[in-house]
Amino acid sequence: MSDVHPGEEPGPAATPAWASLPTMPWTRAVADTEPEHATDLSPMAVAASPSAGTPATGVPVPEYRLPKRVVGPPRREEGDTVPVRVPTPSAPVSGAPVSAASVSPAPVAEAPVAEAPVAEAPVSGPAVSGPPVSGPAVSVPALPAPRPPETSGALTPPADGPTPADAPAPPADAPAPDPERILADYRWRFDPDTLREVVEEPEIDELTEVRRLLTGKLEATTDNGSRARLLSLRAVVSRVLGDLDQALADAERAVAHAEATGQLRRITIAQARLARVLQWRGEYTAADRLFALANSTELPDRLRSAMHQHAGLCAYEQGRFIEACNHFERALDLRGGGDPDLIAQIELALDAVYRRATEAGWGRYPRSRDEILGIRKALTATFDDVTRRWGYTDELGVFRIPPRFTDAQPFRDGVAWVQRPGSRNWELIDDGGELLIDRTAGYRGVGNFADGVAWVSRDGVTGWIAIDKANTVLVATGFDDVRPFRGGLAAVRSGGRWGAVDAAGRLVVPLHYDGFVTALHDGRYIDGFSDEGLAVVALGSGKGVVDRTGSVIVPPVYPTVVIHPVAFLVTDPAHRWGALDRQGRPLLETELASRDEVTHELDRLLSDARPIL
Repeated sequence: MSDVHPGEEPGPAATPAWASLPTMPWTRAVADTEPEHATDLSPMAVAASPSAGTPATGVPVPEYRLPKRVVGPPRREEGDTVPVRVPTPSAPVSGAPVSAASVSPAPVAEAPVAEAPVAEAPVSGPAVSGPPVSGPAVSVPALPAPRPPETSGALTPPADGPTPADAPAPPADAPAPDPERILADYRWRFDPDTLREVVEEPEIDELTEVRRLLTGKLEATTDNGSRARLLSLRAVVSRVLGDLDQALADAERAVAHAEATGQLRRITIAQARLARVLQWRGEYTAADRLFALANSTELPDRLRSAMHQHAGLCAYEQGRFIEACNHFERALDLRGGGDPDLIAQIELALDAVYRRATEAGWGRYPRSRDEILGIRKALTATFDDVTRRWGYTDELGVFRIPPRFTDAQPFRDGVAWVQRPGSRNWELIDDGGELLIDRTAGYRGVGNFADGVAWVSRDGVTGWIAIDKANTVLVATGFDDVRPFRGGLAAVRSGGRWGAVDAAGRLVVPLHYDGFVTALHDGRYIDGFSDEGLAVVALGSGKGVVDRTGSVIVPPVYPTVVIHPVAFLVTDPAHRWGALDRQGRPLLETELASRDEVTHELDRLLSDARPIL
């Protein structure tokens, strides 16, 4: 049985080429917001000391520098402001402030233009009712559950849920401006110390009107994708207005609607907006977990950059300044150079970090993603030269499970398969060494556990069935070949043809294809389905795309298909590259010479979309 484990996200270079960062003014004008397909927060760089020396705390100040490749705005003197490109609103908010102010990530709002050629697919079929369908995102244990939806139609606000006092819809005969467009073009001002949005009169009245318009638009919307977007935008406005209870209620329900669509980008954006509300409420543990869970490697780099930026802001509020700087550096790495708005945001964050670090020190040691998510570091299978047996050691090299096995597989999903002397059958143990499945089960072939499910075979070659950790059979059909479960689905082969089953054994993709090998835009190949529930299938010499329901999105007629975060990259028989949108419709003609050219062209198409977080 094949078991492919995609490579982990590469970390930053050990010695990045950085140039010195001089002291910058602490007041900046707000920057344009980022496209939803690509961003939703915004990046900054690793923090630091613009001057040498040691802070008042006596802790040496590390010298942080901006990457040389980044071209920032011209040097300005103290008190100057930075002119920033802000588009003219199609439906302007009266009296929107235009004064210069500090820059920091704005709240994520999705502009209608973000629903353009490469936007996510509209939700097909009836909207989901009842509990939200869990998509590729993982629920955060510490987060409060979304409010229960109504029993009919789309997931809709509960009748007894909190509703803003300003919720009444405008008169039917009054042409209402588009609140999403207003938010996309809005000028935000930020506090240079807290890095949070600041609103004053008459902005409060303007944002209150925007919230009322969002409520009216929400009442006329029934599909889960649109409701997720509008609810999360209303959460953004309520948060900035200081109505954190209403913001939390809207943000939780937005995540439920987004999960019902199963669309990774929608889920990610809704989670990020919920995390921002939790951050403002001081619920940092839950916010940190959401940011970590939402930051999938299958997202566009610009959206991942935004996630790192806002995770950094959350760390900044907790006094974890080194951790914040690590996030800012990663955000900048993902975005690259040539973005003056990004540089202005980085400068503001660095100034704030430096001031606070010199006063209070650099804070606690940075946490890893596993620490944030509460995942313990797995024990390592280690061979003991004395006993000539395998055991498991911790990170210090101490045996936590004694060396008593003739063979041992790595821990996956909290469990590991081992063989004892005198037996060819595999046994399952937990990370405390306790036996979960003994040798009498008779498994000669075993696969790693994922999502609590593993494939096993009694002859080690065919007849693969799926079991849980208690040895309960979940999929009894004996398949000739199988691939690991990912997101609740697994590719299987029987009679020479491949299809896919869920963890209950239902055949969700018919046994019709010659292969399931999914190519991702970052160069990885995975067996089966991506986090988004998409898979590249082969039929003869052609490749196509199916989703988790078995629906064919791209017919298997292309020599090459690569899953991009907002499109499908394809080639024609002459090896020229083009792109299809997420409904499988032509987006870019197959006339480009390389995959990189297609990716750059997609970025250009998305450059006008401006969501805010």
